[in-house]
Amino acid sequence: MASKAAAFKEEGNKCFQDGDFKGAEILYTKAIQKDPTNPLLFTNRAFARLRLQSHEGVISDCLKSIEILPQNMKAYNHLAQAQLALHHPNEALASALTAYNICLATNNGSATAISALVLKAKKEKWEKLEKERLRMRNELVVELEERLELASDREMDAIDDRRRRYEINDIELAEERQILEVVTRQKIEELRSVFAIADTELHRREVPEYLIDSISFSIMHDPVMTKTGQSYDRATILEHLKRSQTDP
Repeated sequence: MASKAAAFKEEGNKCFQDGDFKGAEILYTKAIQKDPTNPLLFTNRAFARLRLQSHEGVISDCLKSIEILPQNMKAYNHLAQAQLALHHPNEALASALTAYNICLATNNGSATAISALVLKAKKEKWEKLEKERLRMRNELVVELEERLELASDREMDAIDDRRRRYEINDIELAEERQILEVVTRQKIEELRSVFAIADTELHRREVPEYLIDSISFSIMHDPVMTKTGQSYDRATILEHLKRSQTDP
């Protein structure tokens, strides 16, 4: 059975290389049916499904592969990509970090690529939190504006009551109503200005220079310091040291 599975796998690999991802998926499925205990077959099908953007299938295959082989770096890599595509950045970050740690533990050459995936997941996570912050901010502005308008309406009713009790005349009524309208508009404008200033301050945030890797010029997610006191991202400095033993 294993030999038949291997034959289907080879055919699937050829289809994948030719860009026939659907054909590759079908052949990997046949291979799995012959040898369902081989974790690499699930990883291969997950990769084909990733290209087909069948992300739920990718997740299912990756979880099965990890169940059989817990330290399967490729499975965690594909899993993180599928989770990102389905807008689950928290889960994607956990999967990408696991893949990265496996790379470091096994001295796998994919550490740089996985490091980029970790950063992408962190960015997606931050953007999701930022969208939620803006949504809550907008809801808060609307709520506060409504409260100001309700307070104004109550004061308008109080002014009208005073007129009905003949405490003020028509001219005074018009003047007080106009003053209240102006004051309410000013309060709403001041409220909007405060939130606008706050947003401007938040959008001015920049990444500090010490968080930038001087080799890749990207944000470091796993910084390490050399003897000279210079910090680099672990993946990029390890890649550099393969080419040269000097401190860049």
